[in-house]
Amino acid sequence: MSPRNTRARQAKGASHVGERHEVTVGPIAHGGHCVARIPVAGSTEGETRVVFVRHALPDEVVTVEITEGTEGDRFWRGDAVSVATPSPKRVTPPCPVAGPGLCGGCDFQHVTPGEQRALKARVVQEQFRRLAHMEVDVVVEQVPGDKAGLEWRTRVEYAATPDGHRGMRKHRSHGVVPIDTCLIAAPGAIDTSVSGSAPVIESVHGREFAVAADGFWQVHPGAPEKLVDTVLDYLDPQPGEKALDLYSGVGLFARFLAERVGEGGRVVAIEGNKQACGHARDNLAEHRKAVVGVGTVDRVLATTYDEPFDVVVLDPPREGARRKVVLQIVDRAPRAVAYVACDPASLARDAATFVEAGYRLEKLRAFDLFPMTHHVECVALFVR
Repeated sequence: MSPRNTRARQAKGASHVGERHEVTVGPIAHGGHCVARIPVAGSTEGETRVVFVRHALPDEVVTVEITEGTEGDRFWRGDAVSVATPSPKRVTPPCPVAGPGLCGGCDFQHVTPGEQRALKARVVQEQFRRLAHMEVDVVVEQVPGDKAGLEWRTRVEYAATPDGHRGMRKHRSHGVVPIDTCLIAAPGAIDTSVSGSAPVIESVHGREFAVAADGFWQVHPGAPEKLVDTVLDYLDPQPGEKALDLYSGVGLFARFLAERVGEGGRVVAIEGNKQACGHARDNLAEHRKAVVGVGTVDRVLATTYDEPFDVVVLDPPREGARRKVVLQIVDRAPRAVAYVACDPASLARDAATFVEAGYRLEKLRAFDLFPMTHHVECVALFVR
């Protein structure tokens, strides 16, 4: 729901923006759109061009309007502006500004909640098949805390129209759509565009965590407890073990790991954001054996904590941990690694590196922590 930084694209020939084509929609793809193909003008060999179509569903017949695309592009982007043959899984979007040319915050308001989860599961499977050469069986699980996919986002960043009205960004645009109410925002959601970095208190399983209002914290009300429970179930930390928490934020996982390993164990949390590290030290203050390291994960691991660890949890940003960090983890020979991922493509790429380095994917769960959007949260367990 925050502005998307899009780089200016150099035109590769005549623009096709605004053209309309009737298409039969193909499969779902990663990114909140479906794949369709249109004939390439002038081709005598039946050549087609891929168009990524938003606001459509597989097997529908729609009219797609091209929103991005020039003659030399490998693919174009478009919106389904009318539907001739709708899917039985299509519904009327509950939000009046969800649709072509409107708010870009939600991808799937035109889809039943159950089908949204089914589509996300297909995306996870496809990413693992394509990037990790692995077949995975996964179901995207509903998590309590929303109301039929609405009223779940506890932090919201609004934009402003030129006249100062509250609004949301259009998809892949700096344009702003004025709104009165965001339907996926929880009652009392923090507006991070005006609240700044003042700390707030979050509660997870009866423990309080200080976190900046505009800092990283899972935005679905049911997410922190669900993720903590899954990570602890996967790793099964034992008293006296050593645990490494990478991209640790304000210490959510580190605190529960510290409780499990006890006074005879050790927990090292590494985070690049200095403010988050300050909150993490406060949140971990009662655990004398918990250490907070400040700095980017790859640089910290390159110079410190070069010792064996029993278990590792990592919750990287959208681009994933990447090869260098994965190999640094493997070098510490943990018996188990719990990987919390907000992007299935990044997880699949890193999974391939773990497998190459002698680990196997033991378990995988996926959670619908971002209803009405294409985003999905996964937790993977890698073991030696």
